[in-house]
Amino acid sequence: MNEVVVKDPTIKRRVIKNKTEISVISAFAILMIVFLFANPRVFLSYNAYTAVFTTLPVTIILTVSAVFMVASGEMDLSFPSIVGVSAWAFAVVTKGSGNPFLGLIISLIVGSSAGLLNGLLVTKIQLSSLVSTLGMNFLLRGLIMIGTQGLGIPLVFLKDSAFYRIFVGRVGSFPVQMIWGIVFALVVWFIFNRHRYGAHVCFIGDNLMSAREMGIKVDRVKILTFVLMGFASAFAAVLICLVNLIFWPTAGDGYLLIILAAVFLGGTPTWGGIGTIIGGIVGAFILGFLETGIIASGLTGFYTQFFYGLILILSLISHRFTGLARK
Repeated sequence: MNEVVVKDPTIKRRVIKNKTEISVISAFAILMIVFLFANPRVFLSYNAYTAVFTTLPVTIILTVSAVFMVASGEMDLSFPSIVGVSAWAFAVVTKGSGNPFLGLIISLIVGSSAGLLNGLLVTKIQLSSLVSTLGMNFLLRGLIMIGTQGLGIPLVFLKDSAFYRIFVGRVGSFPVQMIWGIVFALVVWFIFNRHRYGAHVCFIGDNLMSAREMGIKVDRVKILTFVLMGFASAFAAVLICLVNLIFWPTAGDGYLLIILAAVFLGGTPTWGGIGTIIGGIVGAFILGFLETGIIASGLTGFYTQFFYGLILILSLISHRFTGLARK
């Protein structure tokens, strides 16, 4: 009896503390049950999950990095083009040198440098992150189009190479890139929840002036947040190139709204100061399975954006009325 009295408050505190993650995971479970009843033949098949896991890691990597950005009170709209320019760098270096590991390093440097430039524009030039990264998105995409003249770079020669097997091969029939996505998310979760840098990100997003008075180096933390977004974009770019075995100048296009939707759907509110990596991962899973579920349920792909919008609006309404602190 005494044990029950001691444990109950602990469990209650944990539930309250993690209520956002619990609600998002519950929403995902309900969604999967609906899809399972709608088309059990598809959702009881392992192939349906491996198909989603082939592309889902890119969404996970970008989403968990974007959680830092939103929690810090800033916004980065340039990451789709950073994906593109990093993929371009990877393709050019890999094809020119025949060394994909060198291509990976150069790609990560390019992505991180683009993030660094964004951070300097926001902190040192005092530009709005919303507008300056929007401009950077157009600038980098335009640079890619000018440089490539709209032509892709085939990377078929990488198939069956050790590099290909390390990053997008298969363990049995399980896509290796999903392991990379999970590892990346775990590292980022540790940094956000257990490292001083993650706490500083939330302090800055919650109250900038208080963070400065506490001695937090605001500019450095913000710049690192943009660099992290650039690094993640570059890593995602390499995975995209390897999965498709080609670089397209449009690489990264289409991810902007999906990633932001996954962040907000996962329980990270728009006003900064708080965020959840676990929620972001589950948000990525929901959006990753949504299109497959819609089509498997007998609806056409035309319904996809409708349900994306519906789920996002409902999640924002739930943030407003279910206790997430608002500034």
